[in-house]
Amino acid sequence: MAGLRLGTTYLRSREKMKSISIRGALASLSLSMLLSSLGTSIANVGLPTLAEAFSASFEQVQWVVLAYLLAITALIVSVGRLGDMIGRRRLLLIGIWVFTVASILCALAPHLWLLIAARALQGVGAAIMMALTMALVGGAVPKEKTGSAMGVLGTMSAIGTSLGPTLGGFLIANPGWQAIFLINVPLGVLAIGLVYRFLPDDRHERRADRAGFDVLGTLVLVLTLLAYALAMTLRRGGPGSLNAALLVVAVVGMGVFVFVEHTTESPLVRLTMFRNWQMSAGFVMSMLVTTVVMATMVVGPFYLTGALALNAASVGLAMSTGPLVAALAGVPAGRWVDRLGTYRAGKTGLIAMLTGACILPALPMAFGVPGYIVPLAVMTAGYALFQAANNTAVMLEVEAPQRGMVSGLLGLSRNLGLITGASVMGAVFAFGTASDDILQAQPEAIAQGMRMTFAVAAGLILAALVLGAVSKIVSRRLIAPC
Repeated sequence: MAGLRLGTTYLRSREKMKSISIRGALASLSLSMLLSSLGTSIANVGLPTLAEAFSASFEQVQWVVLAYLLAITALIVSVGRLGDMIGRRRLLLIGIWVFTVASILCALAPHLWLLIAARALQGVGAAIMMALTMALVGGAVPKEKTGSAMGVLGTMSAIGTSLGPTLGGFLIANPGWQAIFLINVPLGVLAIGLVYRFLPDDRHERRADRAGFDVLGTLVLVLTLLAYALAMTLRRGGPGSLNAALLVVAVVGMGVFVFVEHTTESPLVRLTMFRNWQMSAGFVMSMLVTTVVMATMVVGPFYLTGALALNAASVGLAMSTGPLVAALAGVPAGRWVDRLGTYRAGKTGLIAMLTGACILPALPMAFGVPGYIVPLAVMTAGYALFQAANNTAVMLEVEAPQRGMVSGLLGLSRNLGLITGASVMGAVFAFGTASDDILQAQPEAIAQGMRMTFAVAAGLILAALVLGAVSKIVSRRLIAPC
């Protein structure tokens, strides 16, 4: 009897320790996600102060933000693949160290160009963290809890995005602009400690066919993504010979990349992977849906100011609805994914987004600010559910040795959606207003631009729904017995 009790106590102790280890691992991944998203949003609010501190123009100081985003976009797939080769836990630790040291260099930068260089280095660390956090979920939590873990990561990303402007404004007003970078240092040190303590070593998952890193493919992909990102961001993606030339370079570069990957022995991205319809659809759907989310961020301030006549403070409060809902909905969304399954949960999220996109242009004219906030909340909650479901579906399809690369592709699809949405949806809104200067446009013209923008947004969401349904049907037929 005493032996039975001892055995029971031992099993309970093991289960408790296992639970603590899982929570610690998830905490380390969550903090890594928070750091990378906080680095994206916290610098935006500091641009006017940085322009004054370095006696620079807005065109010059905006590279403090662009350098970070370009580094992430260009490198996120490559570092994911590198993590698969040398060990994702090891590379994540390197990424956090790089991000932390770069944050110190940002705060100490005596010249603007040094600050921009340090921000690019910080973006390298952020790319590693973004690429590997989702990849490491598979080895850190049980398979049946993957959806919940993805929901937690989505929550931390939303918290970082929403906290950045508020925290950045407070730090600039008190210690000074250097503090918006130094705040990362204690958080980075804490993340490193948590990763060391709780994340399991995954080097045993490395592939046996380590033929080498695809240097040529990596270089071509980095240059291609840089060309596309610059085409979408320079002059706010407006028409121009430079933007057009960069787009041509991006298209040609993608063709060259496909050729290189077909001919090399150890490709950066195995193109045969895209024969998996569910995985390929997941990447495209992520880009389409994130493009729509970016539309709310780009168009929202103009609509709230021009059509609803809100002041800056009220606009900020209304715009904070999206990140706040995303932060609150992330964990419940993950649990819904575990209960409903990835396809049903993803479809439910897209239907919620489609509903919000359809009613967003109409309700504010009848109900004012509440008519804007409610559809925005519906869209954001739907997005949180879709992202948790889509990320889970894609990552569950991946063999362990390729998790880093596939996680990087997921991150890339989101980044490309954000970049494309900022440019294309902004252009659609400007076209819809039929005004040379949006700031001087009449309320009815702005409302018309809003209707056109979200008509396009609804079309993109509908395309994602159709693509998800088709991929599900094709996947079922492929696995059905002959």
